[in-house]
Amino acid sequence: MTDPKAEQAPKRSWLPRLRVRLRELYLGKSPQAVRFRYGVLAIDIALIAFFIAAPFLREMDAVFFTVDYLAAFILTIDIGARALTHVTLRDWLRRPSVWIDLFVLATLLFPLWLFNLAFLRVLRLWSLVHSDFFWETVGRRYDETRWEEVGKTVATLVTFVFVVTGFVYASFARTHPGISGYVDALYFTMTALTTTGFGDITLPGTWGKLLTIVIMVSGITLFVRLAQTLIRPYKVRYPCPTCGLARHDPDAVHCKACGTILAIPNDE
Repeated sequence: MTDPKAEQAPKRSWLPRLRVRLRELYLGKSPQAVRFRYGVLAIDIALIAFFIAAPFLREMDAVFFTVDYLAAFILTIDIGARALTHVTLRDWLRRPSVWIDLFVLATLLFPLWLFNLAFLRVLRLWSLVHSDFFWETVGRRYDETRWEEVGKTVATLVTFVFVVTGFVYASFARTHPGISGYVDALYFTMTALTTTGFGDITLPGTWGKLLTIVIMVSGITLFVRLAQTLIRPYKVRYPCPTCGLARHDPDAVHCKACGTILAIPNDE
């Protein structure tokens, strides 16, 4: 007689095989894995473009909800696949980007109930560009220290612009006559962010003034941060084996902190 447990074993082994395969695709360095990750990034960028364009598509209800639920389906598959690549669920849930993705998924699954929070979907841009997955895929072709900081700073600035724009639109579009559409909210955000302040659109009340101050101060900080990343002298990331200093000049022979002889790889 055959053992029932032996017959059930092959049926249950598909999940471990799937997890191994997903780890190879998401974490591997083979050409097939790299092509797969580029495809995932292309889908992520398409989703982010939809999140940014969503306020303009909102008027076309049939098209909007179709694309919205399609995006929810794609994001569900992506989140589930990434979860399977981790050893434990607890380790996966410790990542802040996971909670951002789960919140974005909730706004996609319940667009009518969470409509006023839909502007936070663009946080997906911040979590994507700040992820190791992004830089291990895209950054592998460029110097990580030269482009990574610039890319992260630009992503933070763009995310801030669209998050604030969405907040202004959701909070004042129906009550403030100067903000009749999403473009008006974007225009106000950019004039406040750059401290231009033409004065044709201003937010009413004490809360409106406080929000404008926050936008201006944050805008100055983000622009200064961007300027620093562009002007700062170029350094390579190579941890010193003695003191742990992580960044050095490209042609450094000794560590500036402890004097240890370095062996920084050079492609030239």
